[in-house]
Amino acid sequence: MAEITRKELILALIGSDTKPRLAGVDLSALNLQRIDLEGANLRGANLAGSSAQEAIFRSVNLTGANLTATQLNYADMYGANLTAVNATGANLSQARLSTANLSSANLTGANLTGANLQGATVSGVKSDAKTVWPDGKIGTASKIENYI
Repeated sequence: MAEITRKELILALIGSDTKPRLAGVDLSALNLQRIDLEGANLRGANLAGSSAQEAIFRSVNLTGANLTATQLNYADMYGANLTAVNATGANLSQARLSTANLSSANLTGANLTGANLQGATVSGVKSDAKTVWPDGKIGTASKIENYI
């Protein structure tokens, strides 16, 4: 369960002129819908099962974060560092992942329908037969390199 509430997070963001430092924080199952975390440090944070639809994660450091079953549809993750994230079963449909670093990311069972991966770094990305690609193809019917 999350260490902080949505209200506590919003109050912390409102009262701060600096980029949020939430490295390693447990935000699991938290409602992060439409929250602006641009430039935040979420390295190693746990967002498993969170609802982050339409949230802004531009230029966020999510290295090694747990995004298992996280709802990130329509999230803006432009230029985010998603190196070695675990996004197993995450919903990334319509997400903006352009220029993001997805090196060594685990996308097994993730839904990337309509996601924008233009210019993303995708070396070592792990996928499986349940991964849904941006054009709706499933599993081995395509590969991530076809969308950058």
